[in-house]
Amino acid sequence: MTQTANTQEHFFERIPILVILGLLVFLIFARTGESVHGQMTKLGEFLWDDYFTLRADTPTPTCNPNPDIEARLDQLEQKAASEMDDLMGDEFDRDAARQSLQNQIRLCQQEHALAEKYQSRITPQVILYREIEHKFSQASIFATAQQQLFLVLLLFFAAGVATWRRHHIAFRPMLSVLDHRLSTALQLMANGSLALSAWVFRDTTFSSSIAVSNPMIINTLVAGSTVLAVLSAWQLFSLPKDATPGGNIGRALLSVPLYTIVMLIFVAIVFFQQKHLAGLSIYFSAFFENAGTYLDVALYLWCGMLLKQTQIGERVFSVFTPWKLPPELLAFVAIAVIALPTAYTGASAIIILAMGAVTYRELRKVGTRRQLALAATAMSGSSGIVLKPCLIVVIIAILNKEVTTDRLFSWGIWVFLLTLSVFFFYALITKQEKLKVARVSEALNPSLNNLRALMPYVVTFAVMAVLYATVLNAYLDQFSAPVILPVILFAIIFFERKLSKAKEIYHDPERHPGVAGAVTRSMTDAATHVGGLLMMMATFVIMTALGGKAMSMTFIANFDSIYAVMAVLMVIFVVIGMFMESLAAIGLVSLAIAPIAYKLGIDPIHFWMTCLVALELGYLTPPVALSHIFTRQVVGEEEAVLAAQEGHNFYYRHERLLLPLLVMGTTLLIVGFGPLLYGYR
Repeated sequence: MTQTANTQEHFFERIPILVILGLLVFLIFARTGESVHGQMTKLGEFLWDDYFTLRADTPTPTCNPNPDIEARLDQLEQKAASEMDDLMGDEFDRDAARQSLQNQIRLCQQEHALAEKYQSRITPQVILYREIEHKFSQASIFATAQQQLFLVLLLFFAAGVATWRRHHIAFRPMLSVLDHRLSTALQLMANGSLALSAWVFRDTTFSSSIAVSNPMIINTLVAGSTVLAVLSAWQLFSLPKDATPGGNIGRALLSVPLYTIVMLIFVAIVFFQQKHLAGLSIYFSAFFENAGTYLDVALYLWCGMLLKQTQIGERVFSVFTPWKLPPELLAFVAIAVIALPTAYTGASAIIILAMGAVTYRELRKVGTRRQLALAATAMSGSSGIVLKPCLIVVIIAILNKEVTTDRLFSWGIWVFLLTLSVFFFYALITKQEKLKVARVSEALNPSLNNLRALMPYVVTFAVMAVLYATVLNAYLDQFSAPVILPVILFAIIFFERKLSKAKEIYHDPERHPGVAGAVTRSMTDAATHVGGLLMMMATFVIMTALGGKAMSMTFIANFDSIYAVMAVLMVIFVVIGMFMESLAAIGLVSLAIAPIAYKLGIDPIHFWMTCLVALELGYLTPPVALSHIFTRQVVGEEEAVLAAQEGHNFYYRHERLLLPLLVMGTTLLIVGFGPLLYGYR
């Protein structure tokens, strides 16, 4: 009986994950459908002449190709005679009317002949082909039109999974009974407030005389927030069996999810200060206005979890292992190597969730101290956000017509190289041992052998990218990456599980040995992370929607010196990064700060390069330090506690915090003030 109950519980846990998988797969199919539709149209034209006409239903002409001309002339003559009696019109010209009728009949016969010609060419093969082509077109149009609905469904299904698994993003995980009770109680307050606001918003909207343009989205918002509140209420009285007794209030407060803290702050503002119950859900709904962007975030997160199911991380690090690099140099290599997947997965948070555990493990395997390993893992995604085709840069270009992705990415390469150089500089200063590596004679051959084992992954990636380019005319860039990358990673997983004979370097218990199992596991992990991350993003968007309108940055114009303006901007950017995730921060900066900076003469490219570096510094800066939160989440609480006990002086006891602050702080000063010294504005 217990086994049956567990099986049923397991089945019901899988339902929302299957829904999320279905949504993401449909998005990939629908967005790929644009390319497939275009290529199918070209192929149809190659297979059948004038396919552009055949692909549409050719209507049968309604005119009569063989009328009785004399009878028709008699009718016209009678009509003309009656009109002549009434209006004293001209006498009916039968010959001219016959000529006109004959011309009309000739045109009608041509239309019938043309229709018959095309209809005779519409074979069953053409009908089947154009039906398939139309389905791809319809799927693409439907997916574009319903992006907001997809995001609402994805958000609440995934948030439900994260809530059910008690895996929302927080400073610390819930461990004790007090942790669970306090965190769940506050989640109930936040979710209940959102549900109350959504119900009030729905009643107000549907009782209005104005037609509701998006009733499905409003109803889903109501249903989703209500389900989250019910889940929190149920969990409040159903504690996990492994919860440790007792607890302390300070530790319990740190286990409260970030979205809950932010939501309750805005509940106080909107409910009690503004006295507008529906306002919370209205501000929350601003999240759905950029649905395409956040759907891309979900796809990128799935890419990250698919990447986690591969051996790519170990294979890359294995190329450097034979050289016996000292910890500082290996940390430098890790940051340089992880930058590329960071650019392709959209944000530093995603790559930490995907490859943070691998990065930390590989650094620890060669004896890297825990504090340095944590610092490098937290920083692993910071340098890659300025590289092509990072989603954040694309969003900046969308929101700010003063910049383009090409120019941002062009300057981003230099910022990336600068960040690496600064890290290498501090690695040399803070090293505890001499920087020596293995002899070339000892390391070269093993390194090349490991590189050869990595090449099939590179080839698989390249082959899939070329197939997309040649077959579908879809090139891997900042716009297509969210759709193409999951398919490429699936191909890599298939290669690993079915075709590769290379031995596994490291057995990861979280990596499933089968193809279907790997995809299922990736989706299970992605569902949890999508729920936690999107819920946090949605709540932070309230800050953009509410704070962006109220925030006044006009005081910046009071500074006479351009250096003073830049200094103030850098401080503001860092503070924003300390308390907001990247997409919400970019929206807030674009709305409230960028226009003022442009008017003060700061070059838009310089402005945004400075902003990106400052935001990354903010993500590494306490009290919130999102990058460190994600790092702690993937390496485990035990490792974080052990790291806190290491170090023989103040710096090495806090190296995980101080080294990223030194590196990104120095980089920010150079990026912010360096161009001004050379007159670049």
